[in-house]
Amino acid sequence: MKKALLACLLATTLGLPTFADTVSTDKSDFAEISTVIDDAAYDIRYYSANNFTGKRVDGYKAPRAYMTKEALAALSKAAEDLRSQGYRLLIWDSYRPQKAVDNFVTWMDDLKDPGNKSFYPDLEKKDLVTGNYVATKSSHTRGSTVDLTIIQMDGTTVDMGGTFDLFSERSHPDYTNITDAQKKNREILRNAMVKAGFNPIDSEWWHFTYKDEPYKDTYFNFDVE
Repeated sequence: MKKALLACLLATTLGLPTFADTVSTDKSDFAEISTVIDDAAYDIRYYSANNFTGKRVDGYKAPRAYMTKEALAALSKAAEDLRSQGYRLLIWDSYRPQKAVDNFVTWMDDLKDPGNKSFYPDLEKKDLVTGNYVATKSSHTRGSTVDLTIIQMDGTTVDMGGTFDLFSERSHPDYTNITDAQKKNREILRNAMVKAGFNPIDSEWWHFTYKDEPYKDTYFNFDVE
């Protein structure tokens, strides 16, 4: 997840977040990714136990992926570009309910629950707190952010030199201690997403936010179902 300005140390101290922004359950401007991109694949990690908490996350009642309609239209352009290069999208996460973010904060606060340590193999859980790996707010909750990778058209995995939600410098897009082929694969994804209107971040090669996101100050809290 995105390192954000609000550290989870604040969350540990205060509990659940206090919002100056709008919190909404209105999903009328959202659409399921599959309704627009019919060849995308899905591995919705927070619907399963295959994530850093080791459990299904609150708010994920189905392995489905939603985005704002504006961001999804842009993602469709990226998918078309990548399709022309012989790739299709694999979606790990997109819209994320605020209750899921709250669940992350609660998990971070419980140092007795290790979750799935394979996502932070070189760190202790207490280091995740001081490292700001989880925040009380997430751009995912605004509906125009997506975590994804590319796969071959036949479903074959593309080697990106690291996996989703790996809490490590290896996840940084500019990490250098990977092969040239892995670097190239990251660039293929990044270039297509940037060309389609998405902004990357410097801590996660898989994370992109639509630069013209329609709800910059609204955090949504309806279930993924």
